[in-house]
Amino acid sequence: MSEQVHGRQAHEIDVAPGEEEHGSLGSRVLGYSLGLALAILLTATSFFIAGTDLVWQPSIPVAIVVLAIAQMGVHIVFFLHITTGPDNTNNVLALAFGLLIVFLVVGGSIWIMDHLNHNMMPMDQLMQMQR
Repeated sequence: MSEQVHGRQAHEIDVAPGEEEHGSLGSRVLGYSLGLALAILLTATSFFIAGTDLVWQPSIPVAIVVLAIAQMGVHIVFFLHITTGPDNTNNVLALAFGLLIVFLVVGGSIWIMDHLNHNMMPMDQLMQMQR
């Protein structure tokens, strides 16, 4: 007794936690609560790693970046409900475009800051001009 939805079985549709249309209020609240618990756990772990001496010091920035990416994944799945389903194509494209803009702005800013000294006058010539 499986119901056909757009040529596919209803149980095969990719649905994000908390996005079930016919799900009960309890299942939706459970999905949001699970997302909140994971977000709190990842945040607490980030603060623990940053403030402890139990972790090898050079690996702390890498661990924080990994936890931040995991945090973004939790928010995308549990709160923004972005999945790979056919009805989420526009959401995924909007997310990809937003990431492209962020990477362009951050990359451009880093490139500009890296090349600031290249375009500046040497300090000895600048000091002679001020006399």
